[in-house]
Amino acid sequence: MAASATASPSALPFASPSPPLAAGTHGDPATVGERIMAWADALAVHTEQPGMLTRTYLTEAHHGAAAQLRAWMEAAGMTVRRDAAGNVIGRYEGTEPDAPVLLTGSHFDTVRDAGRYDGNLGVILPIACVAEWNRQGRRFPFAIEVVGFAEEEGVRFKATLLGSRAIAGTFDRNVLDNVDDSGVTMREAMRAAGFDAAGLDAAAFPRERVLAFVEVHIEQGPVLLNEGLPVGVVTAISGATRFIVELEGLAGHAGTVPMDMRRDAAMAGAEIGLFIERRCSGTPGLVGTVGQFNVPNGATNVVPGRAVFSIDIRAGDDAVRQAAVADVLAELERVCARRQVRAQVRKTHEAASVPCAPWLQRQWAEAIARQGVPVRLLPSGAGHDAMAIAAIADVAMLFVRCGNGGISHHPTETMTTADAAIAAAVFRDFVEHFHVGESP
Repeated sequence: MAASATASPSALPFASPSPPLAAGTHGDPATVGERIMAWADALAVHTEQPGMLTRTYLTEAHHGAAAQLRAWMEAAGMTVRRDAAGNVIGRYEGTEPDAPVLLTGSHFDTVRDAGRYDGNLGVILPIACVAEWNRQGRRFPFAIEVVGFAEEEGVRFKATLLGSRAIAGTFDRNVLDNVDDSGVTMREAMRAAGFDAAGLDAAAFPRERVLAFVEVHIEQGPVLLNEGLPVGVVTAISGATRFIVELEGLAGHAGTVPMDMRRDAAMAGAEIGLFIERRCSGTPGLVGTVGQFNVPNGATNVVPGRAVFSIDIRAGDDAVRQAAVADVLAELERVCARRQVRAQVRKTHEAASVPCAPWLQRQWAEAIARQGVPVRLLPSGAGHDAMAIAAIADVAMLFVRCGNGGISHHPTETMTTADAAIAAAVFRDFVEHFHVGESP
């Protein structure tokens, strides 16, 4: 079992978590890439479950990972603090005291039985780059703050983006009463970890002090992989609409009810699902998914009287998503009327898309081109911390190729050392050429 699953955070040996960057490398991308991959492996040791990576908000494994991140940040020349939400924030000062901030980072919590790069890559990669600048004695006209967002996935308390919402000043205090599987409220867990929910307001960053927010993240999909590209520039984080649909028809004997007299709830659901697939095909950036489909108390020889299924529709353009949602709901009504099936539709989620700032996209693209890599623009169908930070700053994202068919949120999630090195080179180039607004 991982040490962090049993030891207290203060007992973890992190004073010298890993050897320093090799002298004389001068930022050799391969060396930085190897360091990033080694750190991803080291961070994965902090898990709640032996044999699989699970690290949820404010568990012992979570505290162990936070302590490790703090050690790496301090070794990289940053001053480190934790806010009331448990975010780990490392600051690399600029050439002038109290300089405004270029903000970067991602989350270090995970889903259950996770991969080791989702979220984590966006924290350790900037730390590795800052370590190299610190070794060179290099500073910028702005400060760099790397944030390990304490919670993004929503696994333990069924509330997402807790860390980034705290920094954005949009934390919903109603979720403090959410309970985990053991009946512990979020408020109680925070108190036990030494965090005071009353201090959440102080975690918010002043808008005027943040120049921009950029996030490095694995793609979690196969586009870059299939096109043979190591990195890409995110154009927008897709908005999403989700429903749970319950259909009620009429159960009957599979052998005695004629086909033209059936009120089959499952087949009505299947027809709706196929319409979603057709409607969302062929429109760039639009996707529709029926991820859950259940026939309660179903049996081989019974015409289904009930069916329950989910609908998830996403697009980077809200108008495109909303048009698809309207068409799906209209088709659902038509199918149910024709099949004499009653429908109860409950919306469970609605989130607007978040466009990435064009001026930041251009600077990402320029940094990629300077590495001799073709520039690929693509939307993100998954949600990210950048969605919350967009409330206080312009945001942009760099996607890094995800191997193994693009599988993510799974232990077979992979990326390569070479891609880590390229992503680090692009990030360093981006920061070293960073300026606010359009190119001079």
